[in-house]
Amino acid sequence: MVPGAGLSPRWLLLVVLFAAAGCAELTRWDPYPETPRRAGGPVPGIHVVQPGETLFQIAFRYRLDWREVAAWNRLGNADRIYPGQEIRLQPPPGSRAVRAGQPEATTTRQPAPAPARPTAAAPPWRWPVTGELVWQFGQSRRNPTGIGIGGTDALEIRAAADGDVVYSGSGLIGYGQLIILKHNDSYLSAYGYNQALRVAEGDQVKAGQVIALMGRGPGDRPLLHFEIRRDGTPVDPARYLPPRQGP
Repeated sequence: MVPGAGLSPRWLLLVVLFAAAGCAELTRWDPYPETPRRAGGPVPGIHVVQPGETLFQIAFRYRLDWREVAAWNRLGNADRIYPGQEIRLQPPPGSRAVRAGQPEATTTRQPAPAPARPTAAAPPWRWPVTGELVWQFGQSRRNPTGIGIGGTDALEIRAAADGDVVYSGSGLIGYGQLIILKHNDSYLSAYGYNQALRVAEGDQVKAGQVIALMGRGPGDRPLLHFEIRRDGTPVDPARYLPPRQGP
């Protein structure tokens, strides 16, 4: 059957215009053509910045190194992101990064690999609060990326090391009111399930300084969710904290 046969001139014109519009959309320039887009849904490997979000918060959510996310998006200043901006969560096409299970493409001339990013030394740590160890690293089904420390309502939560407040709010689902401290280019610490926050983004804090008051976590019990992340990856705080002084 010949396409368009049996259609009135009016409907045939509409079909032609619709097809032309579709072709124009397909030929629109895309700086990352390998990133598939799905109409009406999220784009794989892309995060759209929401009001109030920071690069540290975004990287924390996806368990990525904020430095790499900044490099993939050519962000000279990690603070300069804006609502509606699309943030890549993976290396751009053409980089030397290789996906798991895929061989690296060979060419006649290979660009020099990027130098390995050094990991900064771990700062001296202290316990953010004294209390019962409710769960150890990896034991919580809800938040296996940290440890749970029990206590009492409004118990003072203290910074585990000197650092800068890079997030203070409740925008990360599953953490309640959360504080994230940046200690150096490699190490972050996070404090979740708070009842009240005592510091704001941009504040500089010292180890032992009160940064929040304990709130309630799973099971409606007073609880602190505490994490340490190295280069974006959650690590067992027990490897860094001094011997426990409490139960």
